Amino acid sequence: MGGWTIGIIGGSGLYDVDGIEDGDWIECESPWGRASDDCFVGWVGHVKAVFLPRHGRGHRISPSELNARANIDVLKRLGVTDVLSISSVGSLVEPRAPGSFTIVDQFIDRTKGRPSSFFGSGMVAHVSMADPVCPRLSALAADAARAAGAQVFEGGTALIMEGAQFSTRAESNLYRSWGCDVIGMTAMPEAKLCREAELPYAMVGMVTDYDCWREDEEAVDVAAVMAQLGNNAAKARALVMHLLRNLPQERPASPIDTCLDSAMITAPHARDPKVLAKLDAVAGRVLG
Repeated sequence: MGGWTIGIIGGSGLYDVDGIEDGDWIECESPWGRASDDCFVGWVGHVKAVFLPRHGRGHRISPSELNARANIDVLKRLGVTDVLSISSVGSLVEPRAPGSFTIVDQFIDRTKGRPSSFFGSGMVAHVSMADPVCPRLSALAADAARAAGAQVFEGGTALIMEGAQFSTRAESNLYRSWGCDVIGMTAMPEAKLCREAELPYAMVGMVTDYDCWREDEEAVDVAAVMAQLGNNAAKARALVMHLLRNLPQERPASPIDTCLDSAMITAPHARDPKVLAKLDAVAGRVLG
């Protein structure tokens, strides 16, 4: 066992977290390219925190241009044990109103063209994504969100679409017919990559709008999203601090910590050394 190092990936409106002590911005290189930004690394009590602004400070990177592999690789290199993702989302169901938080437990991935795996030719691995989030971390995030004053929905399916445009009305209604609860642009392939890196992952979806399925009101636009972002971000910062301050001293082991044990499929003699070198942080535990 051991202590916690929580990686916090902040989405739209969450570019910093007050309360992390003895912290500094740290640049970390990755063989997968450049991460969205440097990471702010510090402490909250006995918990080490590593904060990464997903879109970069100032929101300069669009959802479809994020280098998710570099982001997750950098968190792993900085010793992160668990990842909390905080993302702005639209609501696809009436009860999940703007200002509410959804603790997502399932995804439908509708992104395209985004590299979604650290593995491939030269080193093939297949991890299970049947249950894509960590139930332990998700429950802790839900408790922290309630303590921050948010209306919380535990569980829900997030449709992750390509950006940067918002949905058409036909798409929005299609996703509703599939049983999706919220819609966003960034949690995939992030969640898949965290699983490959053996990092338990939880996602908090901060609802900013109702997308465009409600025919009796205006479709979502940036102005509507920005109007809700400030209030959501304040609650998200309070959520993060409550979570970090209330984690137990010892971090219990998770099955996700060792999920690569049964995922590797390429025979040792057929593994490409150049590919293995790029996997030193993500899969070094099993590749030796």
